[in-house]
Amino acid sequence: MEIYGWERMKNRFIIIVLTAIILSFLISGDTTAAKDRQSTKSRDAEWKILSAIKKGGPVMYPILFCSIFALGIAMERLFQLRRNNIIDPEFLGTIRKHWQKQEMDKAIGICHKYDVSISRILRAGLLRFNYGILEIERAIEGAGQHEASLLSSNLRLLGAVAGLAPMLGLLGTVIGMIKAFDVISQSGTGNPGLVASGISEALITTAAGLVVGIPALAIYHYFRGKVDKFVFEMEEISIQLLEKLIPTKGVTDGEEVSSGE
Repeated sequence: MEIYGWERMKNRFIIIVLTAIILSFLISGDTTAAKDRQSTKSRDAEWKILSAIKKGGPVMYPILFCSIFALGIAMERLFQLRRNNIIDPEFLGTIRKHWQKQEMDKAIGICHKYDVSISRILRAGLLRFNYGILEIERAIEGAGQHEASLLSSNLRLLGAVAGLAPMLGLLGTVIGMIKAFDVISQSGTGNPGLVASGISEALITTAAGLVVGIPALAIYHYFRGKVDKFVFEMEEISIQLLEKLIPTKGVTDGEEVSSGE
């Protein structure tokens, strides 16, 4: 259990660090050398983005934070959900040799050496080897559920960002329209600039919310599918290895039951 708690803490720490790095780059601004290389066109583009954020009003800041947070989660999951971190082919080749020979002490040592998802699942089963095939299966199933939870960690947050960003955009739209109608109620339609400012704020926040929410939702489903694929593959590997134990371990368990009767 301590391993799983440490994994969760490590994942969250990585997200915090990545988010802080991204924020530091955004806040710190350009260096002198970068400014010298920067073209007038790119400067104009940056000013347009900053101007749009200011025109969007206060709601733009939580939307901006959601975008940075979603990017941090995506980078962390992209790093963690690499195949070698979950199903190491070298580990599988080694563990199968010891598993077939039922050299369980060596197999457990190999599982300790390779700290990946599949090794932790198989290690849980190997530690219950002397208790029968059913206990091995239960241990593998329980460890598999823990690993599936670890692989899905932070994806809920990404899904929340995907749903929250458009809602924040809608809130900005409502606030902008309220401002526009408030100007109309006070000064009539004689000042179209002030009316247009409120409408502009409404449209900018709507667009910003969708720009953040749509990619976040697409990334969420991409990683969700990747996790499901890895979980299914680990289940297949575990079943294959359990089936190799049934002819020997299953018979032994059956004899123990018969002698007990």
